[in-house]
Amino acid sequence: MQYFVVMIDYGRRGREAVVDPEMTRRDVVARIASGEYSNVSFIHEIVDRSVADVTADIMSEAALPEIDGRDADLQAVRLDHLRDLRKHEQV
Repeated sequence: MQYFVVMIDYGRRGREAVVDPEMTRRDVVARIASGEYSNVSFIHEIVDRSVADVTADIMSEAALPEIDGRDADLQAVRLDHLRDLRKHEQV
């Protein structure tokens, strides 16, 4: 059995441990990146009977979204830049 415990700190209102056995690592990262989980105190990954603090790893994953550049049209970006330069030359 594997699951994550996300401890959220609400300040004076207290803390809440979010534990959902159906939630995957990807789900935790997505919820942090979207802002659904903020003020995270720690994230523990429970696997069988061992506990690992994965806070730093998951927070860094959530801060750096993966960007798939395979479909990017880099030539169009270059041509847009040249068009902007021509506008400034005409002024």
